Amino acid sequence: MNDFGTLAQEAVLAFARIGGEAARAAGPEEALWCVTRCLPALLGDPAAALAPNAFREQPPNSIGCAAAAFLRMPDGRHHLIAAPVNFPAEQHHELVDIRLGHPGEVAHSHHPLLLRDTTLVPSFVKILQAFRAGSSMFAPMMWQGRYLGVLICANAARRTFGERDLAVQTAFAALGAALFVAQGGPAWLERLDTTGLPVRSTGT
Repeated sequence: MNDFGTLAQEAVLAFARIGGEAARAAGPEEALWCVTRCLPALLGDPAAALAPNAFREQPPNSIGCAAAAFLRMPDGRHHLIAAPVNFPAEQHHELVDIRLGHPGEVAHSHHPLLLRDTTLVPSFVKILQAFRAGSSMFAPMMWQGRYLGVLICANAARRTFGERDLAVQTAFAALGAALFVAQGGPAWLERLDTTGLPVRSTGT
């Protein structure tokens, strides 16, 4: 999507639709899924996949985009992968060390982060196991000054995302935070039985 006016218009329409859908959702994760299901199709430049050497993996994986919310667990030691889109099934509710990778950086800084081309970022680690992201965005979910987690969108093609995409994702992260709290998300996390959940402390 190359025209910013078109992106802004589509984002406003999606924002209105998702707000209504999430208000009717059955619970906090279902509300977040309303957001994460929208982002991969809404954001990014599809033409990036046509550029030479666009992908970090050859041949490229058939799955090329993904999104999820990494939620801060009450003990502050892990993120919980919630409302994942195009993550492997075994990563749903995986616990990830809250210091790991760029989600860990956002957990520390509380600032959004754009990686246009992950090949240029030596510190990039692969947490998503479906494919190696070429371009990624991270937007903190904040509520009354408290860090709830980070909304993540990734694409296999390098240079897919730009500043305008990050601005839209940041708005959706704010919406996601409000919906999560309204649906009782913090209490849901407190009640969640983490016994037996997979734990990830390193990336690849």
